[in-house]
Amino acid sequence: MSVKQQITQNSEVDERLAALMTNANAIRIIAQAVEGTIGPKGLDTMLVDQYGDVVITNDGVTILDLMDVNHPAARMLIKVAKAQQEEIGDGTTTATIMAGALVDEGVTQIVRGVPVIKVIEGLRFGIGKALQLLEEKTVKLPDLKSPILLEVALVAGRGYHDIAELVCQAIELIGPQKMLEEAFKLSECVRAHEGAKNQVVSGVILEKEPMSTENPKKFGPVKVLVIDDALEPEELDDEALGTETGFARYLQLQEEFQQNMCKVVELGVNLILVDRGVHALAEEMLTDRGTMIIQRIANKELRQAAEHCGAKLLKRTALKKDKEELQKALGEAREVYFDEKMKHVCLLGGSGKPQATILVGASTEEVVGERERIAKDAAAAVQAAVKGGVLAGGGAIELAVARELEKTKKEVKGMAVYGIDCVLAALKKPFSQIVLNAGFNPLEKLGDVIAAQVEKGRDSLGINCDSGEIADMADLGVYDPALVKKYALQAAGEVAEAVLRIDTIIKKKEEKEKKSPDAGEI
Repeated sequence: MSVKQQITQNSEVDERLAALMTNANAIRIIAQAVEGTIGPKGLDTMLVDQYGDVVITNDGVTILDLMDVNHPAARMLIKVAKAQQEEIGDGTTTATIMAGALVDEGVTQIVRGVPVIKVIEGLRFGIGKALQLLEEKTVKLPDLKSPILLEVALVAGRGYHDIAELVCQAIELIGPQKMLEEAFKLSECVRAHEGAKNQVVSGVILEKEPMSTENPKKFGPVKVLVIDDALEPEELDDEALGTETGFARYLQLQEEFQQNMCKVVELGVNLILVDRGVHALAEEMLTDRGTMIIQRIANKELRQAAEHCGAKLLKRTALKKDKEELQKALGEAREVYFDEKMKHVCLLGGSGKPQATILVGASTEEVVGERERIAKDAAAAVQAAVKGGVLAGGGAIELAVARELEKTKKEVKGMAVYGIDCVLAALKKPFSQIVLNAGFNPLEKLGDVIAAQVEKGRDSLGINCDSGEIADMADLGVYDPALVKKYALQAAGEVAEAVLRIDTIIKKKEEKEKKSPDAGEI
């Protein structure tokens, strides 16, 4: 075949697969942006905005979130990675590099002549089998005192012992029931402050200051009223106020509001938490009597505080109820105090459900954000481990799954077997990248570890990134939450399938403003 014929054939291939190649390149670039951060020897990424502000991190989701990305396929991958963060709280880097490996190998097979539909068929089969194998190898934890949880926190927390210990203290305070709740996320209980002391607060921290700083800053016991509304009189519209009847109604509402505030005082309420603003009359009446009022609290924090102290969230109209009914809606806590240095309020020892807030200190303002991200990752990983068990980390278990998946190729007929090769490539990618980031040859170490796993019958064998020697990840304390691995593989598969299926890219026409037809038009 002449050179001219080769060029012509290549041009035809490129044109036929133009959409696939464009999308695959976009996916590859996103994967490359985060793959250097994975593993204990992963490096940091610097992100710079148009004003010169800098963020330095090796947190995958932070990098993806701050990247300036326009390509639709790249944005799709970032969206899936963020969904992993939202659902599990960790594993975005793994999901991203696995997706990149799936797409890369998929493109290779398609260029070789394998039909896209067959690649996808094999890909679905392979991911389904891999997820099944991961489930079979998952180790469930007996209780919250398992030492493995500290190891999980250390791996996800990038080796910071102080953060890992804080997370483990928090889960013991919160208890197993709360940790297993679908809506509860331990990562949302993390706060980081410059100059703060590392501690786990047995309660809720509200990132707000009291309306009056002249009242006592620390007191207890506490009676808590929680208003999921504005603490203001009911409102009338301007039109109604312009009438005699409307003005009379306005005066009546003002009087009712004043009576309601007197009722609150008589009930002995000394802490009021409000979702929105507070009327000047309420502020004056209540602060004069020593009541601490905190307004405009984030709804999530408001609900945490209500749950912790056993209070019901009330609307302003509920204050019309008699004192006996209002009494039932109040919450209680052992103590409340305002930390002037940190500019937040701590509500401790509530009579409702146990809560814990992980307070992480940072030496300078520049590292506050990164310390908080690390603590959130550790908290999310530990909660995932409690919910779904653990697997050996360091990419070891994925190699074991890849070995067993290789044996299932005979169950697939025809060219779909090439789709399984995509899954095998994705399963090997985390290990290879971790080893590469540690400064070793991935191909050499990959062969050594697979041979050792077969010889010794131990799926947890991997590479010690300090020495380069084969080691048991369980002995080194390298564990990952099973849910993180499963969700990452599943998410990567969804992205890869979506990208591989796109055959054509067409720009949508711009929507024009609708104009009324000219006179005489039909």
